[in-house]
Amino acid sequence: IAMTLDNAAQQRRSISILMADDAHDDCELMQEAMAANCLADSLRFVHDGEALLNQLRRETPIEHPDLILLDLNMPRMGGLDALRQIRSDAKLKNIPVVVLTTSKAEEDIASSYDFGGNSFITKPSTFDSLVEVARNLRSYWFDIVQLPPTQH
Repeated sequence: IAMTLDNAAQQRRSISILMADDAHDDCELMQEAMAANCLADSLRFVHDGEALLNQLRRETPIEHPDLILLDLNMPRMGGLDALRQIRSDAKLKNIPVVVLTTSKAEEDIASSYDFGGNSFITKPSTFDSLVEVARNLRSYWFDIVQLPPTQH
């Protein structure tokens, strides 16, 4: 079975992840964590909600990311406002969005799900834990889950 899963993983299509986070250090750490999980070349960054929406709206559906990692607290437009607009846009609404933020507040968790977030993850405090989060994101979203057909 392990060989079959490994072969399937090698044959899967390319993966595209777009991370919206204004903390450049967090972006660099995620880049390293993704590199440890062979996803580094798949990761693009924007640094606020407006830039996220502008980029998504410029792209054709085939160019849309397979997954969005979304911080809540960003300048110009926060993550919840961006999430609400993504979910209200027919061309964007099926893109999976994982909220990845420093918050542990119940209100932020509830709002993230209320506005259509697919998952809520509090950013881990150690690099090893971040590598594990990246590994789990890869496994769940790209090995287990069937993504919407409008993606790639």
